[in-house]
Amino acid sequence: MHIRTVKYVIILLIILIALVVLSSAIGSANLSLKLTIKTLISVIPGIRNLINTSSINPQDFKVIFDIRLPRILVSILAGIALSGSGVIFQGIFRNPMADPYIIGVSAGAAFGATIGLLFAGNIKIISLSATSIFAFLGAIGTTFLIYNISKIKGKISVLTLLLSGVALSSLLSSIISFIMIYRTHDLAKIYFWIMGGLANSSWTNFLIIMPVIIIIMIISAFFMRDLNVMSLGDERANQLGVQTEKIKQILLILASIMAAAAVSVSGIIGFIGLITPHIMRIIIGPDHKILYPTASISGGIVLLLSDTIARTVLSPREIPVGIITSIIGVPFFIYLLIKSKRQVF
Repeated sequence: MHIRTVKYVIILLIILIALVVLSSAIGSANLSLKLTIKTLISVIPGIRNLINTSSINPQDFKVIFDIRLPRILVSILAGIALSGSGVIFQGIFRNPMADPYIIGVSAGAAFGATIGLLFAGNIKIISLSATSIFAFLGAIGTTFLIYNISKIKGKISVLTLLLSGVALSSLLSSIISFIMIYRTHDLAKIYFWIMGGLANSSWTNFLIIMPVIIIIMIISAFFMRDLNVMSLGDERANQLGVQTEKIKQILLILASIMAAAAVSVSGIIGFIGLITPHIMRIIIGPDHKILYPTASISGGIVLLLSDTIARTVLSPREIPVGIITSIIGVPFFIYLLIKSKRQVF
């Protein structure tokens, strides 16, 4: 890994760790930072023997490790997955507006989750709710359909993929709206899932999605050099020995699975995959070998910060985290639209 990349990653990890400690301390039951740090350290082998754990209240330990920490870790993983997939989608399409929502991953997950909530809401499979499983399958199924629609003579048409993604997302959103009108008694739970939230996060959720996201992140990292070359255009990339169509297909599948895994446990959380890569691109430049890891970690930071605000600003009531990310993301999205219009004219 390049030394510049290592420097940025270390800085971002320090920020992330600090935010984990702060987020573990605040909530409906506020805990002191000193107590929180001592409690977090108390489970680390080799270090816990160096501190006095007798002052740790079992109730505080339960609040941190059974309630807050699983949610914190799931939010970090989801943010990493959404932002990382956003970097990949924007790189593949060479389009700053591309993200998991645009190509239909989120709409497919919402449709799958709606079906799961209505017909299998109380069922658990491998300790994971049927809603999450249906959401994952919906996201993957929608991506597969859009992928096949956009495939022309063995090649992916970027324009067709984006347009079919927008069209299918609109169709699925309309079906969900119809279901919400038809099943008014289920409206609230469907609405809250669609708005995005991490209130139901658990160690099970974390342990199931963690290997999926980490493995895909590692595999995808090997293609960042190819993504850099592809930014020159498909024709030029082919001349330089990059198999653009094959790379596009591999990355599209990997990024879709990663985004689907995140959305299946977090609901629809917009703009993380859109704004975070842009912010980091402005700060560190367009080199995907640096952008991919830094934007991914930044996505974890942004979503953790947003979720912390969502669960504390009106404590003990909770705001769907999708509202917070939209409040942050929409102004930035409008800025991008205005900037794009100026470039056209």
